[in-house]
Amino acid sequence: MKNFMDENFLLQTETAQELYHEHAAKMPIIDYHCHLIPQFVADDHKFKSLTEIWLGGDHYKWRAMRTNGIDEHYCTGKDTSDWEKFEKWAETVPYTMRNPLYHWTHLELKTAFGINRILNPGTAREIYDECNEKLALPEYSARGMMRRYNVEVVCTTDDPVDSLEHHIKTRRSGFEIKMLPTWRPDKAMAVEVPADFRAYMEKLAEVSGVTISTCDDMIIALGKRHDFFAEQGCKLSDHGIEEFYAEDYTAAEIKAIFNKVYGGTALTQEEILKFKSAMLVVFGEMDWEKGWTQQFHYGAIRNNNSKMFKLLGPDTGFDSIGEFTTAKAMSKLLDRLNSNGKLTKTILYNLNPCANEVIATMLGNFQDGTVPGKIQFGSGWWFLDQKDGMEKQINALSVLGLLSRFVGMLTDSRSFVSYPRHEYFRRTLCNLVGRDVENGEIPVSEMERVNRMIEDISYNNAKTFFKF
Repeated sequence: MKNFMDENFLLQTETAQELYHEHAAKMPIIDYHCHLIPQFVADDHKFKSLTEIWLGGDHYKWRAMRTNGIDEHYCTGKDTSDWEKFEKWAETVPYTMRNPLYHWTHLELKTAFGINRILNPGTAREIYDECNEKLALPEYSARGMMRRYNVEVVCTTDDPVDSLEHHIKTRRSGFEIKMLPTWRPDKAMAVEVPADFRAYMEKLAEVSGVTISTCDDMIIALGKRHDFFAEQGCKLSDHGIEEFYAEDYTAAEIKAIFNKVYGGTALTQEEILKFKSAMLVVFGEMDWEKGWTQQFHYGAIRNNNSKMFKLLGPDTGFDSIGEFTTAKAMSKLLDRLNSNGKLTKTILYNLNPCANEVIATMLGNFQDGTVPGKIQFGSGWWFLDQKDGMEKQINALSVLGLLSRFVGMLTDSRSFVSYPRHEYFRRTLCNLVGRDVENGEIPVSEMERVNRMIEDISYNNAKTFFKF
């Protein structure tokens, strides 16, 4: 029987252990997609308690607590003390066995705070107090945490109207770890509620200095913001979409649709889909012109619980995997851009694992020999960024593409203690590859290449692909 989470955690063979300890573990972290609060980095935020750094905004933990019968008061309540919230989380942890939260919790305690004890109601107070004492030290600030995990680059997720003032402040401060913005223009194609779209256009007009009254004006304004993001080091875009949009449309139709929604009239479903389809092409062409990488995160049904959405807003733990038939639309969008010679580097992330093979085979349709792995199958995302989800994604990519060209893991997190997700991924990767070597499926004579592949997926591929 193995000890829980020892140095060979998840590494079931000697080859896997060597691959991880000698090759994967030493590589720096490039976290090319996350949701960190940029101001925390700019101000080198000091966390007041373990609850703030660990439970604040963590809807993964909130979902588990609710499922365990914990009242919402202890998840998102504003008049509940930090200790009371942490105590209820500690009560929940023993019930999370076989859920990735159990591994993440103890891996984060171990790597961030040097705590190897199991979190439960009996240990909660001593762990809470010990972590709080450490959080008071300078090396446990936001920047200190990034240094602790050997982070080299982080890419936040930012709206086109964002001032990026915190990115600028961080860069000018001389902080050695790069914090770069990522262009997330979802609101510029969110035409479902005319009043919201008009309000967003007014913000866009203000920050871009472009008077917006037509669709052409909007695209000019977005182009100016795109330029500004590039000036601040942006190299990626990201699109959070339910499904892919690739309806047929004409330029005249899109202009008329813009005029209609900008004027406050609700659109038909057909008009909404046409507008979104046109905007994805516009965004894709902008990214191609600058050599950026476009990312598509698709397949979530968001805000399922309308009652709680009204109380708490989005990103509070009421989203789920959706079922969408998107292969044809995905292909059509990529083909549109490719036919015009404007398909940039692309990463596709699916939330429903039933689409793993769909994505893995879609990649090969649009590889063009200009960049290794130009079209990427994104790592297991959201509900899939755990051992089983990672293994399925790695296996599908291995069988149907080139695992060696994979750009690897990211946190997709708002937390400064989520970097162990890279370790979790690297251990899982090394375990799979190590097993193949020991099973005779990969020749021992090629170990030098295997070692390099592990280092490439952990770090080198992302460094080269994104040109960081």
